Amino acid sequence: MRQRKHLNSFIRNTDDSRDSYTLIDFIEGIPLPFQTHNQKVVTVLGANGTMGRNVSAIFASFGECIVFMVCRDMEKANEAKELAIQSIRCESIGKNLFPGTYENLDSYIKRSNIVFESVSEDFQIKKNVYQKIKPFLKDDAIIATGTSGLSIKELSEIFDKHKNRFFGIHMFNPPYNLTLCELVTHSDEQRETAIQLKDYLQTKLNRTVVEVKDEPSFLGNRIGFFFIGEAMKLAEKYQDQGGIDYIDSILGCFTGRNMSPLVTADFVGLDVTKSIVDYIYENVLDEYRDSFAAPDYLNQLVMENKLGRKVNKGFYFKDRDRQLNFVYDIKQNNYRLMNNYQFYFANEMIKLFKNGQYEKGINLLIDDESQEATLCKKMLLSYIVYSLKISSEVSTDIASCDDAMATGFSWIPPIALIELLGGKEKTKYLINKYLDARYQHIINDKDFYKCIPEHSKYDFRPFLKAKY
Repeated sequence: MRQRKHLNSFIRNTDDSRDSYTLIDFIEGIPLPFQTHNQKVVTVLGANGTMGRNVSAIFASFGECIVFMVCRDMEKANEAKELAIQSIRCESIGKNLFPGTYENLDSYIKRSNIVFESVSEDFQIKKNVYQKIKPFLKDDAIIATGTSGLSIKELSEIFDKHKNRFFGIHMFNPPYNLTLCELVTHSDEQRETAIQLKDYLQTKLNRTVVEVKDEPSFLGNRIGFFFIGEAMKLAEKYQDQGGIDYIDSILGCFTGRNMSPLVTADFVGLDVTKSIVDYIYENVLDEYRDSFAAPDYLNQLVMENKLGRKVNKGFYFKDRDRQLNFVYDIKQNNYRLMNNYQFYFANEMIKLFKNGQYEKGINLLIDDESQEATLCKKMLLSYIVYSLKISSEVSTDIASCDDAMATGFSWIPPIALIELLGGKEKTKYLINKYLDARYQHIINDKDFYKCIPEHSKYDFRPFLKAKY
């Protein structure tokens, strides 16, 4: 009861002394609703972007908040509102969504308990926006950035008295389906507020909250784009065998993911993919750095504005008129029809998984020494080691990597994958057999090995799809 009272003080809406309702007046000629005593007001800056509008929908639906969706012009703001409603598939949230522009920023910020910034991933652009909102912030307002990996401490420097009320709240797209929320702090002085904020994100917004340190790209993207980066390197190395679709077929849905890694990059956007791997490459100087070196073909596609699914041309391209699927051929530097790869190990695993024979299926992969099966094993094993390493460094719990990958990427969680492979000892044996010293010295460290849980809280079976 005491904790709930504390939380209520955190979500206090207004200085107004009326007990139940506070009237919010007219903004841009729009009459705003009565605000109930426990109802938050949220301003989302950059609400015309995909994440901005989708996060607006999360606050308006699960949070039942009044949400000001701030965009550069009203046309974009109105469009963002409609797309936000579609993302939740619930028209009733429309009553909580209010499109607006930066012209009335002071009116929105003065009323807001939470200000959520979702503008471009650029330090200077974000800081320029913060300068505009700083004079109007309520004393007890929470300011959050949705950045996918920029330094929270550096961004917080622009705020004076609000510095310790500035957090990273990184959600994953689409947030209605992917519940992961990385809560990032930059100072020990934030601890009390962080506890309250975490409770709100979990209990009200239904997020799977992972607390992470202020490290480049945090946890989920560090792991996910390590895997994607390694897949991009393999596509270049094996371009004579087909490259992109060859590697994606080896690492298809049957390996524990909704989308293969290079399809995932296309879905996220090749420009976003490049931005994330470039940032990690520039800011993390460890022995895994080369995994984040953007290959030349990625740089070229981004330069040519072939950015992936959002423009229907990236690593993949669909000819909708002819219903044909094409893939970028790295060697030929053009698009060709996708190959229908059929690998023995993959076909057999798919058959066995379809019948619920998971142990038999994974043992078939372990025993197969073909080039494709070996590449698959090496990728899965490196994913396990890197995930555990980064989770132990960046999060408060080594098992957080399971939450990050299950609820942020819909990929098989690393500890669940260890269980699928036969447990810690068997996985350790396979790592020493197939991987190089960078991975071996981690898994062979006795103290590190002891910290790895025996069991995951996630069942591996739902992640293993019986298809390429």
